[in-house]
Amino acid sequence: MDIIGGAGTAAPAGDVIKDVGEATFMQDVIEASMQAPVIVDFWAPWCGPCKTLGPALEAVVTKAKGAVTMAKVNVDENQRLAQALSQQGLPLQSIPTVVAFVEGRPIDMFQGNVPPSEIEAFVNKAIEAGGGSADGGLSEALDVAEQMLADGDVADAAQTFAAIIGEDDKSAAAYGGLARAHIALEDLDQAEAVLNGAPAEIADAAEIEAGRAQIELARQAENAGPVAELAAKVEASPEDLDARFELAQALHAAGDAEAAVTELLELFRRDREWNDGAAKAQLFTIFDALQPNDPVVLNGRRKLSSLIFA
Repeated sequence: MDIIGGAGTAAPAGDVIKDVGEATFMQDVIEASMQAPVIVDFWAPWCGPCKTLGPALEAVVTKAKGAVTMAKVNVDENQRLAQALSQQGLPLQSIPTVVAFVEGRPIDMFQGNVPPSEIEAFVNKAIEAGGGSADGGLSEALDVAEQMLADGDVADAAQTFAAIIGEDDKSAAAYGGLARAHIALEDLDQAEAVLNGAPAEIADAAEIEAGRAQIELARQAENAGPVAELAAKVEASPEDLDARFELAQALHAAGDAEAAVTELLELFRRDREWNDGAAKAQLFTIFDALQPNDPVVLNGRRKLSSLIFA
């Protein structure tokens, strides 16, 4: 699958970073910036900070996968060009100087060495100013994959999530989505393997935690009892906390997360320490599996807090 970039034409990999001089500045910077933003690094071989800034800037531009390009101008070899640009208002007396060009004109700049976070913010700002996507279109691809999953096109969704991971192996959202696709395909072992394969840097990301919670709930659903029988059992014996917990599991397996939370809250109210705090743990598993802004989560957390601090 091809991941589509932002507005304009994404540059081929070999053209993302170029050495540019007076003869090619118009073509590789001014004209090229009509298609996609161009970051121009004015540097010199004797410049110490340039030796650190240049590679850091190249890394960020390369990561954007064509949503932005980079032109490197050696001011020692292109003194007439630097002088002409200075006369047009670009302060090139101090280097390194980095300028972002969008649609043929400079829109932002900085001088001197800056932290990697500021470099990334600078490049992303240029991409967004050019109407593109700072992540090379991966956000749009994620939206497409999520819609596929919602529409029941599970296999295509899984393929799309996998393609996104191929482009960005630190995308926690893609790992979580691929795990959910395998859950939908009832392949829980593969879903677990996907999450276990996520890089350590994102192992605690919310999307990964949500996937693990969804797998746990799906495994519980495989052994869930009949809702009607369990509901009747709880009604006949409200103090039967084992039955109430099983009812909550069955309700969630049947797709009624709100009712499952209600039963667990009641169980917690009756005995918060039952089975080593199993009701509270199950509530957090359900909350983790849902979107943070889901009404079931918001209401459930509020009611649980009221019980805890009552």
